[in-house]
Amino acid sequence: MSAPSSTASRRSDPGLDNDVIGFDGAAALIRAWSRGLRPDADLTVSSWADLHRKLASRASAEPGQYRTARTPYMREIMDRLSPGDPTQRIVFMKAAQVGATEAGNNWIGFVIHQAPGPMLAVQPTVELAKRNSRQRIDPLIDESPELRERVKPARSRDAGNTMLSKEFAGGILIMTGANSAVGLRSTPARYIFLDEVDAYPASADEEGDPVTLAEARSLTFAHRRKVFLVSTPTIRGLSRIEREFEASDQRRYFVPCPHCDAMQWLRFERLRWEKGRPETAEYLCEGCDAAIAEHHKTRMLERGEWRATATATDPATVGYHLSALYSPVGWLSWQRIARAHEAARGSDEAMRAFRNTILGETWMETGEAPDWQRLADRREAWSPGTVPERGLFLTAGADVQKDRIEVDVWAWGRGLESWLVDHLVLEGGPGDPACWQQLTDLLGRTWTHASGQLLSLARLAIDTGYETSAVYAWSRQVGFAQVAPVKGVEGFTRTSPVTGPTYVDATVAGKRLRRGARLWTVATSTFKAETYRFLRQDRPTREEQAVGALCPPGTIHLPDWADGEWVKQLTAEQLVTVKGKRGFTRLEWQKLRERNEALDTRVYARAAAWILGADRWPEARWADLEAQLGVAKQDGPTDGAATVPSGPTRKTPRRRTVRSSYMR
Repeated sequence: MSAPSSTASRRSDPGLDNDVIGFDGAAALIRAWSRGLRPDADLTVSSWADLHRKLASRASAEPGQYRTARTPYMREIMDRLSPGDPTQRIVFMKAAQVGATEAGNNWIGFVIHQAPGPMLAVQPTVELAKRNSRQRIDPLIDESPELRERVKPARSRDAGNTMLSKEFAGGILIMTGANSAVGLRSTPARYIFLDEVDAYPASADEEGDPVTLAEARSLTFAHRRKVFLVSTPTIRGLSRIEREFEASDQRRYFVPCPHCDAMQWLRFERLRWEKGRPETAEYLCEGCDAAIAEHHKTRMLERGEWRATATATDPATVGYHLSALYSPVGWLSWQRIARAHEAARGSDEAMRAFRNTILGETWMETGEAPDWQRLADRREAWSPGTVPERGLFLTAGADVQKDRIEVDVWAWGRGLESWLVDHLVLEGGPGDPACWQQLTDLLGRTWTHASGQLLSLARLAIDTGYETSAVYAWSRQVGFAQVAPVKGVEGFTRTSPVTGPTYVDATVAGKRLRRGARLWTVATSTFKAETYRFLRQDRPTREEQAVGALCPPGTIHLPDWADGEWVKQLTAEQLVTVKGKRGFTRLEWQKLRERNEALDTRVYARAAAWILGADRWPEARWADLEAQLGVAKQDGPTDGAATVPSGPTRKTPRRRTVRSSYMR
């Protein structure tokens, strides 16, 4: 104990040098040792960010020093992540553009600098984890000197700095995807950052819920663990973040009215504007009903505070909800929110995106099956095997049964408007070579377009749920350029309704071929909900269409030769809310009747259109298809999701089979 006191007296002596102490470098050594005796500053995550966080221009719209004052509502959320706070789980259900991502990155920086330990950061997929590492984590480290000196550069040999792993003194940051069970159980973690949990798959490599698997990594750290769950919500009954928020104390950010000081949390219902004039948007106070202008928001946010509105089932968990109404001035304005709401009217898909990304609320899927008789009453007249005028390409869905293969052929146009072109039942089933030969012949068949041209199938999607080996063998024999084996999985997904292809083993002529087939995974719930939404859409009457009225995007046209049994099969399921063993609810498709082949083949044909890329085609591709068929484009919006043209003119070029290069 005498050494420190002696050193302390010498440090105050201006004559302290190496000669006095006795060897070269001794003074520097003692100064460093003395600095080590000083306790670290007692920083919270928000105060650390204000001191040390630098935002890079390649990763932020507002580069420079991070300022918590820009998003005051994030201060308490970040500080809950600090080691000194007893909270173990922080749930944040939020809209887009409120600063949640940067707050999570601040926590990562704080851990590396101030509270080292093993940390796990989970994105929806491994690919997104890699992208986040490049676009967010690397700039976070590069722009902050305190982090740069703790994480070795990636280019140095054996640096411990890779795309998905960042080592630092006392800890490691592991980044992975929720679709990787191996990544989720790779190491114990004191800190767990679960980002966009509503986009996680239902199961990680079929080993269980990704959130449960990830949180299990922190249990050994007991009360010292921190789990941060963040997400924009999706569908009510399926949303993980809503489920977690409702089990928490449900905190809302209360702000004072600039006129009467009444504290309130902002609700969309109180945002008012003149119809057709979103620039007049203003917020009406709940207390005095006075109009609050956009410029008042900065002061309101500064004086705001989080207040619990419920009692949490777990006292170690706190939950927060925030809509884009709180977005700081200069980000997403009330005027833009009003304009987005007006633009979303009339479209369930657009309104769902509005509720999820702007209000930070879940969307209730209307899964009631459309009335089959109503659909039958509005069937239209065209011959089997004939492609109506606005149909631009064909896909098919094949459902394999024990004694038959049922195939429906659909034509698709702009805005994913669709027409049932053909319905075939191939007798014999997967055990009959003649049945497979009929299906092979179908790939070379053509259908006559209203313009006189001949169309062949762009893609056929076939279900692999029954007699999987036989389906793989046939698909490999005819080639994967025109055939897509698909596997349906339950659950909705926000990232992509179709994923793949993945390579799977196939058995051909009794011989096992490793990676012999290509398989696409289809979220059938997503396409079933879309189909029912399209079927329920209002459309112009026949008389209105005759004079040029346009059908809305996604309109499904059924022919008069589709009998009542087929229409009943198309509406054979409904979406219901089911309560699980743990008390949580989920949405589940249940059959109303035994046979549902028409709905299944529709889903597979829709997946085939997605695989072709029709959901993402630019205007030029649609125009090229129209040119090949001699169809005149009508006035109106032009992208693939827009209202489709009605009543195109016909030309009479020579008959030929059309196979666009976009369909290969």
